[in-house]
Amino acid sequence: METKDLLKKVRKIEIKTRRLSNNIFGGEYHSTFKGRGMTFSEVRNYQFGDDVRTIDWNVTARYNEPFVKVFEEERELTLMLVVDVSSSGLFGTDNALKKNIITEISATLAFSALQNNDKVGLILFSDQIELFISPSKGKTHVLRIIRELIEFKPKSKKTNISNALEFLISVLKKKSIAFILSDFISSNYEKTLKIASKKHDLTAIKVFDKLEEFIPNLGLVQMFDQETEEVQLVDTSSKFVRDNYKKQRALKFKEFNDLFKRNGAGTILCRTDESYIKKLLNYFKTRG
Repeated sequence: METKDLLKKVRKIEIKTRRLSNNIFGGEYHSTFKGRGMTFSEVRNYQFGDDVRTIDWNVTARYNEPFVKVFEEERELTLMLVVDVSSSGLFGTDNALKKNIITEISATLAFSALQNNDKVGLILFSDQIELFISPSKGKTHVLRIIRELIEFKPKSKKTNISNALEFLISVLKKKSIAFILSDFISSNYEKTLKIASKKHDLTAIKVFDKLEEFIPNLGLVQMFDQETEEVQLVDTSSKFVRDNYKKQRALKFKEFNDLFKRNGAGTILCRTDESYIKKLLNYFKTRG
C-alpha cells in the first residue's frame, strides 16, 4: 500500500473512532477500568461533612486546627491490544471483513485509553508472535498502532491463541487491561488463559461473520479454508447439513463464553454486520 493511501485510511479510521472515544467511550472506559488504588495528594482544612477518618493528626496538632488528607485515584493503566492477524480475518460478507472490524474496535479502545492518559501496547499474532509494540502514551504512538493494524503483512496464515497469551504473560510484568481480538478459530488454550486471566484484566472480543453462524441454501458449494488452504465441497441444499452446522456453531459459541467466564475473563460477541458500538457500550456499562 502506498504511503498516501495508507495515511488516508489511518485518517479515516482516526476520525471515526476518535469521535466515538471522545463522545461515548472515554467516560465509560474510565469508569469501567479503575486505577490501582488511591494515592496521597495533599492536605487541606477540614470542612463540614469530611470523614473524620481522613484527619491528619500530625498536621492538625502542629497548626492547632483540623486538616484532612486528600487522596486521588492512581489512574495510569496499561491497555494491551492482542490482535489476531491470521488469514481467517480476511473473510467477510456485505463488504465488512473481520479484519477491518477488529481494526476499528482496536482504534476505538486505543483512543479511549489515550483520552484517559493510559499507555497502549500492541501484540499482533498468528500461530507465532508477528509484532510487539511496547506500551506507551501519546497520539503519535496510537496512530502508529493503527497503521500497523491496517498494513501489517503476517508471515503465517494460522492461529494459536495459547502462544499469544504466553507472550502476554512473559512480556508484561505488571497487570494490564488486555483485549484479545480474534475470531477464536483455535483450540487448546485454556491452560494459558487461566494463568493470563489471573495476572491481567482480560476481555475476549470474538468477531465473526453471519455466514459463520449458519449456511444458506446455495446448492453444492466449494468452501476454502483461508488458514489451511484446504478446499471442501459442501452440499448446502441439505437441510441436515445446514441444521447440523448451525447446531455445532451454537455449541462452539457457548463453549467460548463458558471458557472465559470460568476463568474470570469477559467476552464480547461481535458480528460484522452488527454495531460494535452498542456491544462495547453494553459491556462497559455491565462491568461498570
